[in-house]
Amino acid sequence: MSLTSRSLLATMISLALYGPALADETPTQSDDVNDELSVAGEETDALELVRGICIAPQDRSADPNNEPVKVTADHAEAKNNTKMTYSGDVVVQQGHRTMAADMATLRQPENIVTAEGNVYFHDGGMEVYSDRLQSNLESEDAEMENAVYSMTCEPGRGEASRISKKNVQGTQFYRMKDGTYTTCPTDDKSWRFSATTLEREGESPFADLYNARFEVLDVPVFYLPYLRVPVGKERLTGFLYPSLSYGSRDGFEFEAPFYWNIAPNYDMTITPKYMSNRGLQLNSQFRYLTEFGSGQLNGEYLADDKTAPEKDARWAFNWSHTGTYQSHWLFKADYSKTSDFSYFNDIDSSIGNREDNNLLQTGEVSYREQNWDSTLRVRDFQPLTSTGEGTQYRLMPQLEFNYYRPDLPYGFDFSMASHLSRFENDSNAKPSADRVHLEPKLTLPYATPWWSITSEAKLMYTYYNQDFDNSVTDLSTLNETASRTVPSVRIHSGLYLERDTAFWGDRYTQSLEPQIQYLFVQNVDQTDIYNPVTYSGGGYDSTRLQQDYYGLFSDKIYSSVDYIAPANQFTLGASTRYFDNNFRERFTLSLGQIFYIDKPTFDGISEDDAESYSATALETEFNYADWLFFKSSMQYDASDRKVQLASGAIEYRTGGIYIQPNYRYVSSSYLDRFVANPNAADDSGKQDGISQLGLSTGFPLYEGLSLRADYFHDLNVNKMLESQVGLTYTSACWLIGLTYNQYASSSLGADNTQYEDNITLSFSLLGLQGAKPLGYSTDTGNALSYGNSFSLNN
Repeated sequence: MSLTSRSLLATMISLALYGPALADETPTQSDDVNDELSVAGEETDALELVRGICIAPQDRSADPNNEPVKVTADHAEAKNNTKMTYSGDVVVQQGHRTMAADMATLRQPENIVTAEGNVYFHDGGMEVYSDRLQSNLESEDAEMENAVYSMTCEPGRGEASRISKKNVQGTQFYRMKDGTYTTCPTDDKSWRFSATTLEREGESPFADLYNARFEVLDVPVFYLPYLRVPVGKERLTGFLYPSLSYGSRDGFEFEAPFYWNIAPNYDMTITPKYMSNRGLQLNSQFRYLTEFGSGQLNGEYLADDKTAPEKDARWAFNWSHTGTYQSHWLFKADYSKTSDFSYFNDIDSSIGNREDNNLLQTGEVSYREQNWDSTLRVRDFQPLTSTGEGTQYRLMPQLEFNYYRPDLPYGFDFSMASHLSRFENDSNAKPSADRVHLEPKLTLPYATPWWSITSEAKLMYTYYNQDFDNSVTDLSTLNETASRTVPSVRIHSGLYLERDTAFWGDRYTQSLEPQIQYLFVQNVDQTDIYNPVTYSGGGYDSTRLQQDYYGLFSDKIYSSVDYIAPANQFTLGASTRYFDNNFRERFTLSLGQIFYIDKPTFDGISEDDAESYSATALETEFNYADWLFFKSSMQYDASDRKVQLASGAIEYRTGGIYIQPNYRYVSSSYLDRFVANPNAADDSGKQDGISQLGLSTGFPLYEGLSLRADYFHDLNVNKMLESQVGLTYTSACWLIGLTYNQYASSSLGADNTQYEDNITLSFSLLGLQGAKPLGYSTDTGNALSYGNSFSLNN
């Protein structure tokens, strides 16, 4: 509705400007003038240049009223103090505005301009056809009859029996009679909005619509006797566009959002959502903007779930906030909570997903200066388990302080990271702890266009005060207090070389980027600390990092400081890239490996069994002519002659067609060694690990009908993980989609894996502000949908 009113009002304002433009060009009057003002064909050329054309805002005249006016016509006739008449292909141009008519008359002394016969007006963003236009230059009143308009810069067209502007004591009043609006093309009557009367007072940001209707194939399906809509960027309380869909899980769904414009910096959207299988759910979104930042509060409430009456009321909410204050303070918050652990498995929600194991509840406030910053952080979780207890550590709280001094003599940089943390957990089998960590670091960087070297030395000191149950056997080696000091030295150097080369007759620039790193981290005893190496599932906030090509050059293996892995090693690696003549990256290949001076034994491997080198890491990407893409990565353990990790995807894309098969693999031995193995060896000794194959595709079928499908399969158990197929029909002004989704709702390792099926039917109008375009509804529960995984400059 907002586009309708805005378009028609813009037309009326533009028409009011036309009258003075015509009068300004009136020549000296005489009793009898018959003068040919244009040559044949000039009018046609002028109109053809603008008819149906969008003039971008930046290309329009800044102030068209002050632009010179050009009038062309076949004849001009003037009668002294009576009237001035232009006839025959009349064209008036001023700046980016153009008007044409069969005849235009200026009557004196009333100062009334009248244009009749095939009246045409173009203001850059829209064009209007009308039978007659009249404007009073004294009162600035204007009126247009039988107007037909269309937008030239966006979809939209309509008509009105009369458009008028009245000036009452300096205030302009605008009125439209029997007006319509649609984004459908000419002769397409799929849908439209209409109103018997539209009124706007002066510069009011709102317009009043009377007898507003929504029509489908000329049949009214929605009616309001009165409706107020915004005609600019202003927000206004009122109903937004409803939506209708169907899913096999929740049944028919109908949503009717209501927008409440509370204040310029506060608003709320309240959405009653009816689900035929579950009942009535009330959803809301409250947004705010203050000097401390912006945020929103989302809430969902289902008083009585007909499919689960034993769970009483079901609800979920989320509060998020981010902002700065006086350029130094930074605030962040993200807090979610739900009524029961299966809420997201049962109900489609904007707050969480069925894959979530917990809901994040965190907040932090930071203060930043040029050379230092500090942060106070709290992090909690709501475990989505039947008992309400989880294994995650809560951070209650953490105070972090960092200092930077990059301008020391001789090019040295100094920094110190530090934090004081409190960790708590629900499990009696895990300790709680206070941790203090200090990490001063001195760095000497040096770089030229083709060579760089960075030397780094740091000292890591950590103190723990651990509280645990002494009766737990697995924690018997822990100490209540523990401290550790670990020195570290890192030297990293790289080269950048390039040359011109050619393949298949095309010229390329090839780069070669070898790099070498030496890393020494002293080996100290850390068995008295609850760390992820000594204790299964250990570590307060530490997890093992994946050692892909880029991870090989990191100075740590674990994400935090609960275990600092010892090292005495060299890392060698190199990348080569190919750039075309437009400097677009077409191919990259990276290969690297660690060579140990002291063999690592901290992963539970004896020194006799430890290897003197790491797995080889490989990364590659390929972009051929922007229609064929390939990406893969692999970690290969030469000692075992086994692939530890691998992933790959290849994609063909052209026009509206794409197809992407993809694969990922993690060996069971790698999972057993470093993380919890979801597919551990069974009694027969079979090693499963992770081996999954996927396929995503989409392509047009016929004249607006397109298909999209995703399929993911677990090769270890030979079972489907998830599949989805959707059909979408898109016309010029509406679309409809039908989606079928099936996914595993229980373990794939079970003998009888349970699957959930969903069918969703969605409908949407195109070209309307506030109306969401059709997507594949989250009602399907689709978790593994297609995503562009290629990071080259595509």
